[in-house]
Amino acid sequence: MKLSLFAALTLAALTGAAHAHDAGKVREATKAETDAFNARIYAGPPGDKAYACFVRRYDAEHLARHPKQKVAAMRLLISAESDNEDKQLHDSFRFGFKYRHRPGDFDSSGSCGSHVLLQNHDGEVRLGCGVDCEGGGIEVALSKDDKSAIVRLVQIRVWQNNKPDDEAEQSLVAGADDKIFRLDRADTGECASLVTDRKELAALRHK
Repeated sequence: MKLSLFAALTLAALTGAAHAHDAGKVREATKAETDAFNARIYAGPPGDKAYACFVRRYDAEHLARHPKQKVAAMRLLISAESDNEDKQLHDSFRFGFKYRHRPGDFDSSGSCGSHVLLQNHDGEVRLGCGVDCEGGGIEVALSKDDKSAIVRLVQIRVWQNNKPDDEAEQSLVAGADDKIFRLDRADTGECASLVTDRKELAALRHK
């Protein structure tokens, strides 16, 4: 299955019943639209390898205004790499967060395919990212000034302390205050702990 098709299926699964009335208005972006979105998310043409880091640590005032919010802090690393076979740029994500009332670090990761997807009902461009084996996923859009990522989720499979096994596996499920997160653009070093591969970590720090 081509990754662009995978991204389309991911977005369809993510929007689900909550956006059923808009299902016919979602389409895959053209190459020009994809290139424009990539330039926005990576703050310039991504080349063969690029990273974008977005972070949010919720303060006591925010959490007091959102008593049902489960998440206390969140980090998102979006990366792009040129594929040797199809010569297209493929995006992937790593996602880390801390619960408000539970100890430990939780994380997830997956593919975003090679094309972004357009939500035509409001004109917003979103990147649809999914976790393998029906693990849910996220949608990523950008604020108008490109300084923040708007992350939407319904459900996503996560692991505690970077241990992807059945025993450590759980899910972050959207609640009243955990459906949409606004994360601020940050230095890529802020997302370094999400990377476990040494070569990739070196490349990230070099950026």
